[in-house]
Amino acid sequence: MSNDKKTAITPPTHTAPPAKFSHGVRKGNILQVAGQVGFLPAVAGQAPTPAGPTLREQTLQTFANVKAILEEGGASWDDVMMMRVYLTDTGHFAEMNEIYNAYFEEQGLKEAPAARTTVYVGLPAGLLIEIDALAVLS
Repeated sequence: MSNDKKTAITPPTHTAPPAKFSHGVRKGNILQVAGQVGFLPAVAGQAPTPAGPTLREQTLQTFANVKAILEEGGASWDDVMMMRVYLTDTGHFAEMNEIYNAYFEEQGLKEAPAARTTVYVGLPAGLLIEIDALAVLS
């Protein structure tokens, strides 16, 4: 992917998006991961299913979904410059930070992303978290 052509990225774990967008897009050395939620890996013919009702289950699955797109685009967590975390409940902030810190410690992340923003939004019923990421590959 050395040229500057824009390439859409959909890992095999993901269903085709419901609207005209891509799960990830790479152009040159930049990879933008669209907002991901805690859906389990896609099963043909079945509607997307959340990993579970808890913030922990959904956050860990959301990280797995973001990671799948990063890897499909030739990137890793170490290439991520910025992440945005969208929560539906301000009361989940502290728990999400604990899950976030433990996850990235387990991943052996060399340096934390340059920035992480947390925003409070409405998501479809049952979903508690969404995460997007911007990666720059070396």
